[in-house]
Amino acid sequence: MRTFATCARVALMAAAVACACAFVGAEAQSGGSRSELRSLTGHVFSGETQPVPKAVVYLKNTKTLAVKTYITEQDGSYRFPALAPNVDYEVYAEFQGAHSDTKTLSAFDSRKQANITLRIHNR
Repeated sequence: MRTFATCARVALMAAAVACACAFVGAEAQSGGSRSELRSLTGHVFSGETQPVPKAVVYLKNTKTLAVKTYITEQDGSYRFPALAPNVDYEVYAEFQGAHSDTKTLSAFDSRKQANITLRIHNR
């Protein structure tokens, strides 16, 4: 005859196995493991060589339309880690009302680390 404690342990183990299976299934459905993710880095410049610190870089996922932002470092650099490999992204920068052209990081671009330079247009 099983005691209450034994039944509770069996139920807890069954719940843990169910959670683990759900996690593995969700990971497979989302497109893979973290090792398959990619990143985008780059710099924002004004003119040819002047870095733009504190510019806002916008990254739009064209599948979900979710937008991420990054405020550039003192050297004008930005980075967006952990991006899905099977999605197109649009990226552009703004600073004091001026903006760069929008560039696309394609899902067909197989690089794990892409680098895109953005140039702010003077008004």
